Amino acid sequence: MEKREDLRSILPYLGVVVEGSSLQWPSPVIEPLKAISRGPGHSGIQSGELLFLAISDLRHSLSLSSQRLSASASHGYALFFDELLSTVESTKWFAEVLPALANLLLLFPSLLEFHYRNADALIDGVQTGLRILNSQQSGIVFLSQELIGALLTCSFFCLFPTSNRDAKHLPMINFDHLFSCLYETNDEKMENKIKCIIHYFERICSHMPTGLVSFERKVLPLEDVALCVTYPKADSWSKSATPLCHFEVHRSGLIEDQSKEALEVDFANRYLGGGALRRGCVQEEIRFMINPELIAGMLFLPSMADNEAIKVVGPERFSNYTGYASSFRFAGDYVDKRDVDFIGRRKKKIIAIDALCGMGMRQYRLEYLLREINKAFCGFFYQSKCQQYQRLFKGDGPCGAQLDQGIQGSDSISRSNRSVGLQEAPYVSVGTNEGIHGDEQIGNSEEKGGPSLEHQYDVVVTGNWGCGAFGGDPEIKTTIQWLAASQALRPFISYHTFGVEALKTLDEVTSKCCSMDTLTLAKPQVLKKGRRRISK
Repeated sequence: MEKREDLRSILPYLGVVVEGSSLQWPSPVIEPLKAISRGPGHSGIQSGELLFLAISDLRHSLSLSSQRLSASASHGYALFFDELLSTVESTKWFAEVLPALANLLLLFPSLLEFHYRNADALIDGVQTGLRILNSQQSGIVFLSQELIGALLTCSFFCLFPTSNRDAKHLPMINFDHLFSCLYETNDEKMENKIKCIIHYFERICSHMPTGLVSFERKVLPLEDVALCVTYPKADSWSKSATPLCHFEVHRSGLIEDQSKEALEVDFANRYLGGGALRRGCVQEEIRFMINPELIAGMLFLPSMADNEAIKVVGPERFSNYTGYASSFRFAGDYVDKRDVDFIGRRKKKIIAIDALCGMGMRQYRLEYLLREINKAFCGFFYQSKCQQYQRLFKGDGPCGAQLDQGIQGSDSISRSNRSVGLQEAPYVSVGTNEGIHGDEQIGNSEEKGGPSLEHQYDVVVTGNWGCGAFGGDPEIKTTIQWLAASQALRPFISYHTFGVEALKTLDEVTSKCCSMDTLTLAKPQVLKKGRRRISK
C-alpha cells in the first residue's frame, strides 16, 4: 500500500497513516470515534458546543492543534445546532446522524484501502486512484459515493491537515470557515447553505448511495504534443471555417434542471468551488451545496491554469432550493432520478471553467478574448476528435464529415433547418490511447464490446458565464461560448439568459448570425452589431 505513488501524493492531506500494509487512524483517535458512534449516552455530545469540543480533541489526537481553525468556528457550530435547528431536529441529529457519521469515519481507512485495491482494475489502462491531480497533468479520479461521504465527514469534523495546501494551490477543504461565516454574518444564506450540507449527511446516513463519481482535469497543452489538441493561437481561430452550431435561448429555467443528458457549465473560480465553504452563494457555490459530492474535488484538485478545465461526472443532487445570493434558501429534499452509466455514475456532467475577473475594458483585447475562448474550448472539446480539430483550425472546412443533428428522439431537431452539428469521422484504431485521457480513454477502452462513457453529442447548457460579479460583457461571453462549442463540434448550445437586459434580443440575433454560417475571433463584436441591426 505504501508503495503506491497515487496514495503517497495524497497521504499528507488525509490525516490517516500507513501501518505496515494497511491504512489506519492514529490510535488516539479510535476510541473517541467509537464513543461518538454509540450515541450521546456514551459520548455526552448533545449540543453544537460539545460537538466542537469533541472536534478539537480529535484534531489534538491527530497533532493538528497547531493548524488553527477559523476563530469563530466554535461559535458557528454552537449557533447552528443549538439555536437555529429546532429541538426535534437537533435531538435527531445528535442521536442518529452524528453517531452514523462517526461510524463512517471509523470505516474511512478501510474504504480507502478498498478504493486503492480496485483502482487499477476499474478501467483497463486508466489510472483512477485518489491522488493530487496536479496542474498541467491530465488525469481522472473515480470515487465511490460512500468514500465521498467519508471524505466530507472528515471535512465536517475538520480532520484534514491544511499546513501544505496553500503551497500546492489547493482550495480549503475543512468546514470551519463555513460555520465561522455563519456566526460572523448571522446571514440566512449561510444558515441555508449549511442546511443543504446537513441534509446531505442525513440522507447518506439513512441510505448510503452506491454509485461512482469521477473528477477529471482537462488540459490543452501549450506546446505541440502528439495526438493531443493544443492551445489554439489567435491565427488558428481566424482560419477556422467551422459552421456555427444551433443556439437555443431560454428566458426561464436553470442549468441544473436539465432533463436530458448534457454538459452543464459551472461558472467556476480558478479554485474549484470558489466560495462554497466561505460566504459565496452564486452559481458555482449553489451548485456545490445542492450537489455536495462536488466538494470532494476540492481535496485533491489544485487551481486551474488558463489552459485547464475540470469535469465532474455523476454527482447526485440532494437538495431543492429557491433564491440566489442573499435570497438563497434550502427548500427540502430532492430525489435525483437520473439514470446511471454502465460504470455506475449518474448521467450528470458538469464542466468547471473559470472566467477572467474584473477586466473592465481590457476584456475586449485580443489576448484576453483568446484566453476566454480557449478556456471555454478546453471545457467543451473531445480529445478523441483531435485530428478533426487540427483540420478545422487550419481552415479545411468540415473535414469531410456530414452535417447531422446527432440528437434522436421525439423532440429531435429538424435535420433541414435547425441543428448544425458535425458527425464524427469514422474511427480508425491506431492501437493506442496515447493523448486521449479520462472519460474518453475509458470510452475507447469499451469500444469493442461495451457502451461509451462519452456521449459524442452532449449539448452544452450554459448561461452568463463570467458576467455578474466577474464583470464580463454578456454579449461577448455569449459569443465566445458559442464559438468554442461550435469549434468543439457540440451539436448545440442551450443558453439561459437569467433575465439579463443586454440579451433580450439574443434569440433574434443568434438566428441572424446562423445565416452567416461561420464566425471568427476576428469579429468579436458580431452580436453587438447584430443587435443594432435587429433594433433598426
